[in-house]
Amino acid sequence: MAAAALATALPVAAQYPGRVEKDAGHTPELRSIAVLEWTGAPGKPKASRLVPVAVLDGGELQDGSIYMARPEPLAVEADVEYILMRDGQPVGLYDVKNVGQEQGSWVGYGVWRPMPSARPKPQKAARPKISDDFDEGDLPILHRKHHDKDEISPGQSAPPPDPDRPTLQGHEPASNRGSSPEDPDRPKLKQGKSQAEADAPHEEGLPGFTDPDRPRLIRGKANADKLDVSPSLMGLPAEMEQMVAVSDARNRSPHLWSYSWANPADEEKMKAELEAMARKDLGLTPPSAPAEPAATTKHQRTGRRQAGKPAPPCPPSAPLEDEQFRVFELAYGSGATMVFSAHTAGPLAEQKFITLIAQPDLYGNVLVLFKNLTDGAHLDYTPRMKLIDAVDAMADNRGELLFELRGTTERQFALYRVVRGEADRIFVGGGGAYGSTSSE
Repeated sequence: MAAAALATALPVAAQYPGRVEKDAGHTPELRSIAVLEWTGAPGKPKASRLVPVAVLDGGELQDGSIYMARPEPLAVEADVEYILMRDGQPVGLYDVKNVGQEQGSWVGYGVWRPMPSARPKPQKAARPKISDDFDEGDLPILHRKHHDKDEISPGQSAPPPDPDRPTLQGHEPASNRGSSPEDPDRPKLKQGKSQAEADAPHEEGLPGFTDPDRPRLIRGKANADKLDVSPSLMGLPAEMEQMVAVSDARNRSPHLWSYSWANPADEEKMKAELEAMARKDLGLTPPSAPAEPAATTKHQRTGRRQAGKPAPPCPPSAPLEDEQFRVFELAYGSGATMVFSAHTAGPLAEQKFITLIAQPDLYGNVLVLFKNLTDGAHLDYTPRMKLIDAVDAMADNRGELLFELRGTTERQFALYRVVRGEADRIFVGGGGAYGSTSSE
């Protein structure tokens, strides 16, 4: 019977219950990854929204758009605070104030705040240095005026007060006042909370607080005035910008992902090689000039040299639109990881898109680890990949590449890990990947 009961309990325990069990005195640590989208100037956007991507719970990545939704997911609850990062460097804070749904997915609307700056320590005033030949007898001396009361001995009584000396109306002590009834017509000021009450935890006042065991992400400033930020950014405008946002209860040291080349010329060389590969895959490589027929006799060769006809010029190369080239160091001492993306010009249905993830090989040439190639007519089957940034999604001090997979009518976000010469997709949100990608 005991064996049968154990066999019955195992499948139930393997399911995710939607409720994190906590040990006594232990709160589960969560790490949420999101994408901030905005229009306007950084720091003072005209419109903005926060799109949840993933929540790290117990070493596993959960879909942030549905993780513990009641009805909004945990990642976009009111007053959740995110740190905005660019290349691993914190550049601001984003406090979620309101939530909504766009195309069936939850997003958060909030306020972009600057990073708090450390207060400078007050400097002590420098004491003036007195030279050795300075005579202390030249220092001025202040003399205190002697009052009559200072000269009163303990056995004497104080002189009577001056009747002509003006006095201020004193405040009657509370012990001497009677308990007179309060005047109902007396106006009152708004009573605020004491500092101790303001700093105390107020979980019961949080929106949707129903479960005391429900985990929480790091909280920003309390929404005491019930400020609701209305949905402001809708759709996917062309001028929209994106940035990584991270919410973690543990303070972690910033890890910069930018790579510094030992020789700046290597960066230009790698970029040129990736551009050439992209042009070839996109069909933008111009055809080579027709070869000149070989001269058969010495007279023909001499006459051709005397004619001096210039070789026909090569046709100009077609431009690459929205070209993006980023280089990361995803782990200390891991070398350069390059991401190149671009597309052709023209209407959306006729455009072609390419994204390459590559690394330098042992001989200094480009080694392509992953390639995504698609066109505007097949975006719903093979979405195009747009790089957001690198982010430490697994909290292991190693960076992953965060991409947006955008189709014609829908989009998702995916995380790719580059290790040992391979680029593998470790997470995709939105209920599983749609379409397919190509790699080599």
